[in-house]
Amino acid sequence: MPIIINLDRILEEKGMKSNELADIIGITTANLSILKTGKAKAVRFSTLDAICNALNCQPGDILEYQP
Repeated sequence: MPIIINLDRILEEKGMKSNELADIIGITTANLSILKTGKAKAVRFSTLDAICNALNCQPGDILEYQP
């Protein structure tokens, strides 16, 4: 898939662990893992909003398109 998820990089830059982010945004660590590995078929805007709010970043920081 040409959509790359850069969530691990952003988490490292912000000094946050996956389980911390999952707790903050209110999803399970399993669902966050599915998103981080690029196995998710879709991302809800509410989830993306919560991630960006928690990490103080833009959606483009997390999602990248590579044809």
